[in-house]
Amino acid sequence: MKWKGGRKSSNVEDRRTSSGGRGGSMPSMGTMMMLWPIVKPLLRSKFGMLIVGVGAAAYFMGYNPLALIGMGGSTGKATVANEAKDNQMSDFMKTTLGYTEEVWNSVLPQYGMKYREPVMVLYRGGTKSGCGFADSAMGPFYCPADQKVYLDQSFFEELAKNHSAPGDFAQAYVLAHEVGHHIQNLQGTLQKVQKAKQSWGGSSTKSNALQVKVELQADCYAGVWAHHAHKKFAILEKGDLEEAIRAAASIGDDTLQKKSGKYVNPDGFTHGSSQQRMDWLKRGLSSGDMRECNTFK
Repeated sequence: MKWKGGRKSSNVEDRRTSSGGRGGSMPSMGTMMMLWPIVKPLLRSKFGMLIVGVGAAAYFMGYNPLALIGMGGSTGKATVANEAKDNQMSDFMKTTLGYTEEVWNSVLPQYGMKYREPVMVLYRGGTKSGCGFADSAMGPFYCPADQKVYLDQSFFEELAKNHSAPGDFAQAYVLAHEVGHHIQNLQGTLQKVQKAKQSWGGSSTKSNALQVKVELQADCYAGVWAHHAHKKFAILEKGDLEEAIRAAASIGDDTLQKKSGKYVNPDGFTHGSSQQRMDWLKRGLSSGDMRECNTFK
């Protein structure tokens, strides 16, 4: 995907340093307490107390103090390399968000709507959201309560390694899908769906089926975005569309159920089968028309 030189969105909250450590994995408080035999002698001098104070401040600010003394579990060079890679990924996501803003600010008025740009929150490990605690294990998600997209970039490593869906446009598709949920929120779709689910009480089967329609429409909207983004900015390169389609297929409910060793159970689907996700993404890509994304028919 051609993205370097593109406008980076300013609608970004970068919480990566406050939600995780720069010096490798953060040690637990228990691990820090095990260092008491080392810390205790330091408290006998002003210089030692200064060292302890700096270490404590670093810990509570989200830095790994063990890395400062060579016990952080990674070399300085590896840390610098990982941080540079992470920052490049952040630049890519900020630029991709910028492309979504350019497209939807021009496309939505054609359907009688004004676009309100969402905020993207970049974090590591965990952070607070308007929908509760955000954890990296949850994957990227959109919170309608605060109109923000939450993204731990480690998800893309999992997408590439565990789901065989590498590539920058696969990553762009994931963000575009979450922005698709934001559009659904602006349309009032998410509110209607939530109201319907509440009226059904404990019917998980009916709720799941309705949620699948929500997710497939977001896939279609991601395709509509890609259609117009390429038309406007010529961002697509050879193999990009295949990357996005492969990603959509790799996170289909049936594929995920099979990988976890379970039988395929359509009643348990919440995002749609691999074939459904590919089909709706392709529909948006080929048509560029939001009216083709009515999964609720």
